[in-house]
Amino acid sequence: MESTITIENVVASTALATEFDLVKIMDSGLEGAEYNKTKFPGLVYRIDNPKAAFLIFTSGKVVCTGAKTINNAHKAITNLANKLKDIGCDKINLEPEIHVQNIVASADLKTTLNLNTIAIAFGLENVEYEPEVFPGLIYRVEAPKVVVLVFSSGKLVITGGKCEEDCNGGLRIVRKEFDNLGLLC
Repeated sequence: MESTITIENVVASTALATEFDLVKIMDSGLEGAEYNKTKFPGLVYRIDNPKAAFLIFTSGKVVCTGAKTINNAHKAITNLANKLKDIGCDKINLEPEIHVQNIVASADLKTTLNLNTIAIAFGLENVEYEPEVFPGLIYRVEAPKVVVLVFSSGKLVITGGKCEEDCNGGLRIVRKEFDNLGLLC
């Protein structure tokens, strides 16, 4: 049976303004916002629809994390831009250029794997496996440029993709390599 990916997290960034006064944003009553510059230089703000969290910086830059799709990351950033405009922030870019920085996805090969066998078969190139340090095998795929964490349970975590196809491509490569080694039933 063919495995499919499940997107767990999309991290995207943008610039909504040239600068933000984070204290002013806090004072405006942005509900649920947290700002303590002695602990972290940005304001943290969470929303539920779509579910996402933002790191808002004085530079006007924003990082959105926690969205489950690229589309939801875009919606969340648009909602944030409108919310900031509504509470009185000036010169908000309501149509910002949004850059996906990272996608984290998971997959399940539905079989157990012997990571020692995989590490030996793949050799040292593109693979790290030190079970006393980390329980998974780290496989660096060159194209698409993603990292696949492989666990003996057959579960995978694919990270580093900039689009869903990068993650799917990483999964296809791992499945093909493991199938060629006779590791998949």
